[in-house]
Amino acid sequence: MGAIRAEYRCLRRAELPVGTIALARYLIGKTLVHDAPEGRRSGRIVETEAYVPGDAAAHHFRGMTPRNRSMFLGRGHAYVYFIYGVWYALNVSAEAKGVGGGILLRAVEPLRGIALMQARRPGATLENLARGPGRLATAFDIDRRFDGIDLCKKGPLWLGEAVRPTGAIGASVRIGITLEAHRLQRYYERNNPFVSGPKRLNI
Repeated sequence: MGAIRAEYRCLRRAELPVGTIALARYLIGKTLVHDAPEGRRSGRIVETEAYVPGDAAAHHFRGMTPRNRSMFLGRGHAYVYFIYGVWYALNVSAEAKGVGGGILLRAVEPLRGIALMQARRPGATLENLARGPGRLATAFDIDRRFDGIDLCKKGPLWLGEAVRPTGAIGASVRIGITLEAHRLQRYYERNNPFVSGPKRLNI
């Protein structure tokens, strides 16, 4: 797997590819960081889903609304929504300013602040702490207060560089949707036990 660096810098916006597909693949292996008064939580992003412009499964499909405006801010901003009345999900805006596009962060491999994550996910195994978008948001204490935040600037929530080399990246259909279900726009690090979803989609 390779050695993991203890410190890492924030990604610059200029480093982020323009375009939802390219950015969804680029984010695999990068670091998600939540700096809070109680300490730092961080983890490697190991699974993403892309929701491109014109995608009928995307929240931005019918245009900008007060709820989804963060998806139109330009690449590198957080879009956080509450789903099924149960949990939050963290997305990264992915297109030029004014164009809707988003990347759902589906799973993270915990690195730091594991005890903090476990306090929010009591009884969860290490592999299940942040495997799945709802678990990820819960473990990282992410909710609507982070909606619209710039993830390319040091603050409470930000994106960092990779802490070790990224493995081979696989692609599959997205999980849990019916519209545009044929699109191969879910990306994941192959052979990583922290990836979510059925095994048949993770080969």
